[in-house]
Amino acid sequence: MPGNPLSRGLARHLSPAQAARLARARVGVAGCGGLGSNVAALLARSGVGAFTLADDDRVEASNLNRQHYWPEDLGRLKAEALAAHLRRIHPAVEALALPCRVTAANAQEVFGLAAEGGGGPRPRCGIVVEALDGAEGKAMLLDAVGGRADLLVAASGIGGWGGPPMARRALGPGVVVVGDFRSETGPGAPPMAPRVMMAAALQADCVLDFLLGNPEAPVAHPNP
Repeated sequence: MPGNPLSRGLARHLSPAQAARLARARVGVAGCGGLGSNVAALLARSGVGAFTLADDDRVEASNLNRQHYWPEDLGRLKAEALAAHLRRIHPAVEALALPCRVTAANAQEVFGLAAEGGGGPRPRCGIVVEALDGAEGKAMLLDAVGGRADLLVAASGIGGWGGPPMARRALGPGVVVVGDFRSETGPGAPPMAPRVMMAAALQADCVLDFLLGNPEAPVAHPNP
């Protein structure tokens, strides 16, 4: 049978048009930690065809409780380790690893959004996932790419365990935030796998809903 095992398996669940739409999409991931690494893995398993992964951190032992890395990844750049894991999940995936910190100065360039309608040296990410630490980083990315990407999916409130139920909120056209909006990580509310992965799953589901629930929404081909 043609294709890799994941593609063949997805063919049981998705129509050819749905699979093609996912394969054409490129998702930018700002931060490859607990949220970003798990969002990317979930979307790769769903058939998304291309990713731009931006993070300048390296894998540490304290990351292994919730991030999509293994002990053998310790010391590796997160963006490069995650790209390798995505290719193992979905051999056909295109994973561009950028070991850089996403800032207000470079966010649009990193995700191919610097020119009107995209373009420039980086491929355009029609969808960007915010997976940064701290309120300042989240606000920065919203200001930098909100309105330029077709969809920006952010997260707020993922700390601890047993907290308020998680939900999603639309902040405006093309901007969605998920989480419980209350339980920030910090003393007494550490980042633990269950709630971090719950938020990551909600972010990934928002991406799928955008791509498959709205057949008229634009997506960028990974190799235009």
